Amino acid sequence: MGQNEDFVQTAVRSLIGGDLEDLQLRLITGDDGLDRIVLRPRVQKPGLAFAGYYEYIKPWRVQIIGESETKYLQSLPPRLREKRVRDVVALDVSCFIVTKGIAPLEEFRQECEKRSVPLFSTSGMSSTTINRVTYFLEETMAPRVTMHSGLLDVYGIGVLLLGDSGIGKSECALDLIYRGHRLIADDMVIVRRHPNDVLLGYSNDLIRHHMELRGIGIIDIKDLFGVASTRDVKPVDLVVRLEKWVEGTEYDRLGIAGETYEMLGVHKPYVRLPVASGRNLALLVEIAARNHLMKLQGYDSAREFTRKIDEQIARKGAAASEQIPTVTRDASVSSQMRSQHTRHLLNPDVLNKIRRQR
Repeated sequence: MGQNEDFVQTAVRSLIGGDLEDLQLRLITGDDGLDRIVLRPRVQKPGLAFAGYYEYIKPWRVQIIGESETKYLQSLPPRLREKRVRDVVALDVSCFIVTKGIAPLEEFRQECEKRSVPLFSTSGMSSTTINRVTYFLEETMAPRVTMHSGLLDVYGIGVLLLGDSGIGKSECALDLIYRGHRLIADDMVIVRRHPNDVLLGYSNDLIRHHMELRGIGIIDIKDLFGVASTRDVKPVDLVVRLEKWVEGTEYDRLGIAGETYEMLGVHKPYVRLPVASGRNLALLVEIAARNHLMKLQGYDSAREFTRKIDEQIARKGAAASEQIPTVTRDASVSSQMRSQHTRHLLNPDVLNKIRRQR
């Protein structure tokens, strides 16, 4: 599945928050445009646009101006430089960031002030600024959904536990933690879709590492089981739904159905586990995670089992065909003659003639 582009838009104002304080972004002008939108997390360098190829500017992205862009503009004749700067600033851009502590050109500053386009300056290198701003925007603008579920790291597989309230998700998660697996979130999981359709699961900051157990109350998993029992983030690899056992409901018996669960436009392997008295749910979740891990390594036990059955049926069919006696050509011709003679005798006209003769 291709990467989706439905990012959550943000405003230029978010760049001057605490997360990018290491860049020490300084607003030079354009404070009236801090509410301009950012629609894509990937930033852009407008070198081609300054050369006159304006169609290469992607709308509503952060534009990074480094030393090479500045020197190119300085090499242009004054009137052409003014035109290129005016045309680029007039495009649908979110803001400009000038790197390496370079003083923005006066024409550029004036045009940004005129059109209320934020113009920032930073002492950081262009490569560092690009990496930091891109990472920040990917985190901020990633599509997300909050789910009533639990997320655990089981044998390195991110298992998302779904189920109705009271079905036993927290108890199952606690049993898995006791077996040595790690908790990411309980009761409320925030899932974000990052580039390359990676689904990352987080916990809400307020309830991180905590779990609610009916009859006991709120417990801190990190305090009870140690720092190795928790993680802050984990990709979602497998979705397991706990559901009440209903007599007559069909469940996958062989494991070759290949059901999937869709989140944020991404499909993940999906397993339904019926909950009934006496079933060890934690063990079943472990087996589901192990089985998924084996599939990732190239071995599918269910398909291997069906392949062996197909081979055995094929061998028995071949053996049965070998036991059928062969028929010679003379015997085949004689059989055909007898069949024709029998059909002739059974013809109604022939039968009536025989009866009249008798």
